[in-house]
Amino acid sequence: MIKEIIVVEGRDDEQRVKRALDCEVVCTGGIYFSDKLLKRLKKIDQDRGIIILTDPDYAGNKIRKRINDFIPTAKNAFIAQDLCIKDEDIGIENAKEEDIKIAIENAHPSMIDSKNEYTMDDMIYYGLVGEESKALRIKVGKILNIGYGNAKSFLRMLNNYNISREKLEEAINRWVINFTNLPILKKYWTNLDSNFQKLWVKTFL
Repeated sequence: MIKEIIVVEGRDDEQRVKRALDCEVVCTGGIYFSDKLLKRLKKIDQDRGIIILTDPDYAGNKIRKRINDFIPTAKNAFIAQDLCIKDEDIGIENAKEEDIKIAIENAHPSMIDSKNEYTMDDMIYYGLVGEESKALRIKVGKILNIGYGNAKSFLRMLNNYNISREKLEEAINRWVINFTNLPILKKYWTNLDSNFQKLWVKTFL
């Protein structure tokens, strides 16, 4: 799979790129994205690298410039307007899969082997699937800078982003401690057996 994370504008773009390539994708959600997302992209760039693939129009160019100004090390991929237009609508979602592949190849991506460190059994074990698990996935995804997804998507992201078991458990423990927000509980939490901590998370969060 491609090591770098592909940055696109919308969900339709994301789906199109994922049909063309074995990769992870982050969406800006349009031109007015937050500084928080920029900081997340910078962290991703430091860890994996990013490739910007925005629409070849005014909004797409504005997004590309803003990201490049903040993250000079970002790679850039381009598709010409005439290759991604349909019924006067310009967008990556209209591009052919082959043209997307060529654009990304021209950005010189690195390749890595995706790991299968985690299974759905691990998701159940850590309380990341099932009732009331959404809040935990949101918080842990934020701490790990991998974003949010449903249980199946979150499992894929843990493996594709090569998140170590140690990092995952640290993120879960960190949120649980912040969740309690009581100094006395924080003091004793760190001394608890790790299996008991995981059981607590699964049972109560």
